[in-house]
Amino acid sequence: MIKRIIESELGITAKEYPIITIIGPRQSGKTTLAKKSFPEYKYVNLENPEHRSLAENDPKSFLQRYAPPVIIDEIQNVPELISWIQVITDENHGNKAQFVLTGSHQLKLREAVTQSLAGRTALLTLLPLSLNELDKEYVNRDRSELLLNGFMPRVHDQHIRPQRFYRDYFQTYVERDVRKLMAIENQQAFELFLKLLAGRIGHEINYNSLSNQVGISAPQIKKWLSILEASFIVFKLPPFFRNYGKRLTKSPKIYFTEIGLAVYLLGIETAEQVERDPLFGHLFENMIVAEAYKNRLNEGKNPGLYFFRDHHQNEIDLLFPSGSSYTPIEIKSSRTFRDDFLKGVNYFQKLTKSEDEGLLIYDGDLEMETQNAKVRNFRNIFTPSE
Repeated sequence: MIKRIIESELGITAKEYPIITIIGPRQSGKTTLAKKSFPEYKYVNLENPEHRSLAENDPKSFLQRYAPPVIIDEIQNVPELISWIQVITDENHGNKAQFVLTGSHQLKLREAVTQSLAGRTALLTLLPLSLNELDKEYVNRDRSELLLNGFMPRVHDQHIRPQRFYRDYFQTYVERDVRKLMAIENQQAFELFLKLLAGRIGHEINYNSLSNQVGISAPQIKKWLSILEASFIVFKLPPFFRNYGKRLTKSPKIYFTEIGLAVYLLGIETAEQVERDPLFGHLFENMIVAEAYKNRLNEGKNPGLYFFRDHHQNEIDLLFPSGSSYTPIEIKSSRTFRDDFLKGVNYFQKLTKSEDEGLLIYDGDLEMETQNAKVRNFRNIFTPSE
């Protein structure tokens, strides 16, 4: 069983809050994490129709049968249950976690949690595996193989072929859950929309362009995208904005939470095809940005990540929080270092009058310190201690 970095934060918060809520995409390991961390707790899954029916129709009996301490899986299926959990928690007046809730859809769950459990629950987000959670021997494989296999726990735990897994994942979860939430009848339009998003990884979102290609309105595109984001299929990287006297871009970039799914949607079937694909650089960038995203969430922090671009095309791929400032990070899929890779870092440091050291992440063997930045192979970044 793969040890998850977030276990440390989970152990601490379990002593501070009466309720722990773990959210994240389906198959990211939420149930495994909860059962491993709280082995003595009862367990009930609200995907089970019988359990769900009892929780909906007779919540008192349900909570008597599954009295705390208990793990309640997929709580978003019966969000009304959260009000009853609040009452029990308030009556017990304890800090140690008595309820561990998991959920796969942010919108339903966040609304219920913010209304009923404010101040009573710790909210943790578990995404697919990070590089630091994988076996070192595996991580040292070629980057194309990493991109093709992705980071879903079952692919690595059970050695499932990635094309097999992501096809089933798409058909079983993405189509079923997301299309249901969107009330989409046109399956072809939905699949085209997802494939277009995979082809625009690392690009700023252009709603009108997507609207024209998919054949639906721009407001509908925004709605679809918000549901994909709430279902942990994609995430947005917002632009960094400060009044530096420059015209800065204001549109967010789009990335996939699971790079393996994006590779599947692009029709790529082998590691050799990954390396040759015109979008290889963007796929590599997605992997690194997702690593930074996981790093922050595994420590129980808000992502707080940005990118920077002005209208003169000066750009920083990623701004990573560092106290009250940000570390400017450039991401390159190249295996060879060039001085001009740090051009954007130097520009941002001068613009912001920052003395914070920058970072270049690439796939080369040479790791060094320059005057203004560290140069690191992508396999040696975002470690839990940093």
